[in-house]
Amino acid sequence: MEENIKSLESKQYIVVNIDKEQFGIDIKYIDNIVRMQRITRVPKAQHYFKGVINLRGEIIPVMSIRLKFGLEPDDFNNATRIIIIKLDAQSAIGIIVDEVKEVVTLDESMISKVNTELDEKNNYLIGVGKHGDGLISLLNIQGVIND
Repeated sequence: MEENIKSLESKQYIVVNIDKEQFGIDIKYIDNIVRMQRITRVPKAQHYFKGVINLRGEIIPVMSIRLKFGLEPDDFNNATRIIIIKLDAQSAIGIIVDEVKEVVTLDESMISKVNTELDEKNNYLIGVGKHGDGLISLLNIQGVIND
């Protein structure tokens, strides 16, 4: 009986809404989640970079995932959040999401890989997770940010 139990790798994801879709971001990259605040524009930046914020003395660039994905521009409201992502110790970047929903734990059996031919946009997704009745598109946050 004991031999049948396989150790499945499980990860935690923060589930966010972006334009009525649910996306998951690996929790290990998330440094902070802050309310929407004034963003200072930066001239000649990419169209999806909204500018910078000052978070406790640290200047952090902020990008719009909606604009990066070619969706409608952000509609800021009380649920809008900036998620501070740290891919390494030195660099932080903020991404604007419509809403932060919950933290979910998914194991490998709940995740389907994405066909890379369908996702030619520099592999923004690492897979799709099944959670309850819904699906969560799991973001390759390094691909999204470093593109």
